[in-house]
Amino acid sequence: MSDILFTRSDFSSKILEILDHVEYRRVESSEDMEEVERLRYKAYKAHGALSLAPEGLLDEVDFDSHAYIFGLYYYGELISTIRIHYVTPEHRVSRSGEAFPEAMDELLDAGLTLIDPARFAADPELTANMPWVPYLTLRPAIVAAAYFRADRVIQSVRPPHAAFYKRVFYADTIVPGRLAESYGVDVTLMATNVVEVGRKLLTRYPFFISSASEQRMMFSRNPNDTLPPLTIIPTARFVPQGELGTDLPL
Repeated sequence: MSDILFTRSDFSSKILEILDHVEYRRVESSEDMEEVERLRYKAYKAHGALSLAPEGLLDEVDFDSHAYIFGLYYYGELISTIRIHYVTPEHRVSRSGEAFPEAMDELLDAGLTLIDPARFAADPELTANMPWVPYLTLRPAIVAAAYFRADRVIQSVRPPHAAFYKRVFYADTIVPGRLAESYGVDVTLMATNVVEVGRKLLTRYPFFISSASEQRMMFSRNPNDTLPPLTIIPTARFVPQGELGTDLPL
């Protein structure tokens, strides 16, 4: 993939092609969790960011009932991982809540439900020449917003990365960059209002689209449902055109 240079015109089509070689795995077993921990360590160390995990590369929030950890596999090899939090007024556990408790409580006190991705980590050796990795690693956050009918997707990011989230996810700044004690670095709190921009987001980046069956496989913990499969195939290429309204709370 190192020889691919994306342009605005072919960016989405290239990623849709890449989806044919991508699988997601919801991490449930201790063996997979150890693999995620190793990847987090490798990624954080490479970027000098081990201070972002002062309590270790695995923490109690990884095992919270509203936390979902995913591995992104490319040609069968784990290349990145993300943890997704489903945050509600009744269940407020999240990484952003640790860094911005007042701002997060204000959103939740207003009755909003939130998707809060955290613990983004990508293998620095395997993904150095793969500019699409952040998009597909963060894709489960958009799938979660559709499944849970959430009001916002939250982003706690380093200030230099804020422009990416504003451009790609139409995110608004809630709290400008400031020192967050739980991270030990400056962090900006942002949020995407998926109710308002969901259709525009899916139209511009159709690889974020997901079918109802993919959403259930990623996030259902209903005992009446079947257990999640070993791997989850992205369904963006198979959702009929004109059905964007079924994917986000528009």
